[in-house]
Amino acid sequence: MSPFDLTGKVAIVTGGNSGIGLGMAAALVDAGCAVHVWGRNAAKNERALAQLRAKGGRAEAAQCDVSDPRSVDAAMAETLARFGRVDGCFANAGMGGGGRRSFIERPLTEWRELLATNLDGAFLTLQAAARHMVERAGRGDAGGRLVVTSSIASVFGTARNEHYAASKAALNALTRALAVELARHGITANAILPGWIKSEMTEGLMSTDKFVNAVMPRIPMRRFGEPEDFGGIAVYLMSKASSYHTGDLFMIDGGYALF
Repeated sequence: MSPFDLTGKVAIVTGGNSGIGLGMAAALVDAGCAVHVWGRNAAKNERALAQLRAKGGRAEAAQCDVSDPRSVDAAMAETLARFGRVDGCFANAGMGGGGRRSFIERPLTEWRELLATNLDGAFLTLQAAARHMVERAGRGDAGGRLVVTSSIASVFGTARNEHYAASKAALNALTRALAVELARHGITANAILPGWIKSEMTEGLMSTDKFVNAVMPRIPMRRFGEPEDFGGIAVYLMSKASSYHTGDLFMIDGGYALF
C-alpha cells in the first residue's frame, strides 16, 4: 500500500469551499480521504461538495464560523457524528487584510475582527481537533495531523497589512508549540506559508496591472500560484510518509522568498 493512500482517514478543512482550502480538499479526496468542509457560506459549501463528490470520494460540509466557539463546537460534533473520528485538521479559514489603511489609521475594531478569524479561529479549530485526538490516544489510538495555513506575510514586512501579518506570524509560533506539546500523542503540527496565490482573496490585486508588473518579476517561477499547487503538500502532511515530520513551516511561493 502506498504511504500516500489515505483510505479510511478523515480530515476537516476549514475554509475548504474555495481557494487553497478547496485545492487541498480535492487532493485529499483523490487520495481516498473523507473530507468535512467547514465554511460560513452555505451556497459555496454546496458548490464545493458537488466538485468533491464528482471525484467519487466522500465529502460533507458544515456551516461554521470559526471565530465563534459555539459554531466550532457544533461543527466538530457534526464531524464526529458523520464520520466517527478525525485524523487530520487543516485550519485554513481566514480573511485578508486588504492593504487599504496605514497602521496609524487602523481602528481597533478592524484589528480585532481580523484576528478573531485568522488567529482565534485557528485556535478554536485546532483545540477542538487536538482534544479529540488526545482522547483517542488515551484509548490506544494515537496519531493525528494538524495543519495551519499561514502566509509568507508572516516573515516579510507587509505595509498596510500589519494585522494580517501579525495573525499569520502568531500561527507559526502556535504551530511550533503544538508540535512539541502534542508529539507524545503521535500528533504532528505543521504550517503552510503560501505566496501570491490566485483566489477570491487576491482577485482584485491580480487584476491590477500595477500589482502584476511589480510582483511577477520577483517570482522565479513566473506565475502566480493556483489552489491545486497545495494538493501535494496536503496529502503528504496527512499521510504516513510525514509521521516524523513536525514543527515545520512549508513555504510554497514559486521561489518568491529567494529572489
